[in-house]
Amino acid sequence: SDFLADSGITVQEGYRPGNLEPRPDLVVVGNVVRAVNPEAVRLGELGIPYLSMPQALGPFFLRDHTSLVVAGTHGKTTTSSLLATALHVAGSSPGFMIGGIVEAFGRNFRRGDGDYFVVEGDEYDTAFFDKGSKFLHYRPDCAILTSIEFDHADIFADLEAVKKTFRRFAALLPEKGALLACLDDPVVAAIAGRARCRVISYGTGSSCVWRVRDLQAQGLTTRFAVDFNDTLFGEFVLPMPGLHNALNATAVIGLMHHLGFGHQAIREGLAGFEGVKRRQQVRGEVNGITVIDDFAHHPTAVRETTRALKLAWPGRRLIIVFEPRTNSSRRAVFQERYAGAFDGADMVVAREPVPLDTVPADQQFSSVRLVHDLQQQGQAAYAFRDTDAILDFLGDTVRTGDVVAVLSNGGFDDIHERLLRRLT
Repeated sequence: SDFLADSGITVQEGYRPGNLEPRPDLVVVGNVVRAVNPEAVRLGELGIPYLSMPQALGPFFLRDHTSLVVAGTHGKTTTSSLLATALHVAGSSPGFMIGGIVEAFGRNFRRGDGDYFVVEGDEYDTAFFDKGSKFLHYRPDCAILTSIEFDHADIFADLEAVKKTFRRFAALLPEKGALLACLDDPVVAAIAGRARCRVISYGTGSSCVWRVRDLQAQGLTTRFAVDFNDTLFGEFVLPMPGLHNALNATAVIGLMHHLGFGHQAIREGLAGFEGVKRRQQVRGEVNGITVIDDFAHHPTAVRETTRALKLAWPGRRLIIVFEPRTNSSRRAVFQERYAGAFDGADMVVAREPVPLDTVPADQQFSSVRLVHDLQQQGQAAYAFRDTDAILDFLGDTVRTGDVVAVLSNGGFDDIHERLLRRLT
């Protein structure tokens, strides 16, 4: 709302039927709005035309562009941000709609006046009146498929349901289009094999068209080589740590090459990437203690982020502060997997999930149980009921040289800034 207000757009605080006066020509309904919302109810009573945001994206933004959609359980925001930034550096002035603030632009969207429009393709449901995945509305001409795992336990019953929606997405690609598919993920490989468009593989395996190899970690920077059809295409520098980010960059390399961009343009675009807010973002450093903010919440994302941070700071104590906040992470569905997700962390601090009133008692995730499992594995781990208790603990525990990484998809009671102030 602050961003909208700063852009000169009137923001109404709170939902009430009177907000629909004077009568609008069209209403775009966000995913957070439920059918019982008073404005949604009044919308139906008045017969005002409405669309979901994903539906509106097509006629208002994608119609005159080549739609480049980045989909997958993990890495969507980073990969789509990399792609938008690299296209911009190459001079194509892309439009984009991304689920995070791209640092180079200071925003998560742009109309763009070039040929391309980059969309982060979310598999979550569209709106209260459309329970299909958002990415089914994005008219993909080309796409990147990073990974497919079970997630969003509140809307998908099992992995097969997740596969089904991704199969529908892959089927949207036209024959003249292209799908960049990560063959390191067997589910992605199986779904890509059924696409009617050209499939361009990437990954670490020798059978991949685009193969990433020879990673070298240098702080927050990663150097790596990329082969194209078993021949060196080039060496690249990415200002982000971790194999998963090198794979994301390789997908961008492959897609931009398919679109006709040369090695030098791609290389400059990746090297100049300034990052995305809340993705391995350094929030500050006080007295030699570095505080990191990251969006990771799925067990796989937690594991890869932890590994990447340990690679970036191998000689420093890594403390992971974890808040299970998503609909999936507040459920016990990932309870056992989380116990193996923090390998490499020197200490884990977990908050009990809130709210839990929408999750049946026998299906709730327990941070206390997570900590017990981690302690049984020999890891230092602690659970707390609230953020104030965590701040008190960290204030007494952290020391010069520590890296404190906060993993949550929520605001976590502004713990990052509060910790930095306490350490000053």
